[in-house]
Amino acid sequence: MPEHEADGQLATPTREVRDFLHRRREQIAQRWADEPLFRTVFTVSRDEAVEAGKAVVDALARVADSDQVEDPDSAGFSAVREQLARMGAARSRAGLSNTQVSSELAALRPPVENLLVADLEQAPPEHLRACSTAFAVLMGTLRLVAMQTALSEWEALSDRQRLQLMEVATPVIRLWDGIVAVPLIGTLDSARSQVVMETLLDAVVDQHARFAILDITGVPTVDSLVAQHLMKTVAAARLMGAECIVSGIRPAIAQTIVHLGLDLDVITRANLADALGYALHQLGADIVNAGAGQR
Repeated sequence: MPEHEADGQLATPTREVRDFLHRRREQIAQRWADEPLFRTVFTVSRDEAVEAGKAVVDALARVADSDQVEDPDSAGFSAVREQLARMGAARSRAGLSNTQVSSELAALRPPVENLLVADLEQAPPEHLRACSTAFAVLMGTLRLVAMQTALSEWEALSDRQRLQLMEVATPVIRLWDGIVAVPLIGTLDSARSQVVMETLLDAVVDQHARFAILDITGVPTVDSLVAQHLMKTVAAARLMGAECIVSGIRPAIAQTIVHLGLDLDVITRANLADALGYALHQLGADIVNAGAGQR
């Protein structure tokens, strides 16, 4: 039965929904525990799924109490954002698309709406429709909050994985005692240039390197911003006590650097072998090729 205000009038739809959620908290949580979104995420026990459902019901009641059922930034959702993100991420890891996860969220509404209609069967039709509409809006906002939160989590995960891939694609090789090299392959943008600098400087410290070779043979093009990053890497390595050598500059890259008017105050060599030979010579270790004399 719908509750009444002190003046004998029917409660507003949002307050009616709030009171309904408080009254039927246990039943709603039990019904949600059998829905795919809860059942497949909380697999340890059904009680775990029920408790998670109760937390969401409590959040919805707080939002309804604040009369902000259309606001995804309502403070009432704060308590369950992390939980919703974990649920969405878990379903994504299970192979579901964003659309499928959204559909599972939408499936939470009908069983509760049926309970609401049964609970307010004695209310005037207009009041029942208003309450159903308020609840539908509230559940739609919950769905939006869940998807926004999950998308933020997916983006953060994607950024972490991208950074990890860049680190894996930027190996530092110890060529000789005191000589390290970073062979770069593929597009060299600002983000990856930063990873190159950090990785190289760490290697200089760890290996006590006196020479660091940046081999860009596999880099198809370099723009002015990337060239500046490379120069900063060279300068940073010098501050760490290591001399940088850039090898493998392609003709197209050389033309770009000249066209841009960049002053490359750095030792360059045609290829990695020449750069290694130069570094070894500076260290006092010459390479002898059979039949070719000293180098």
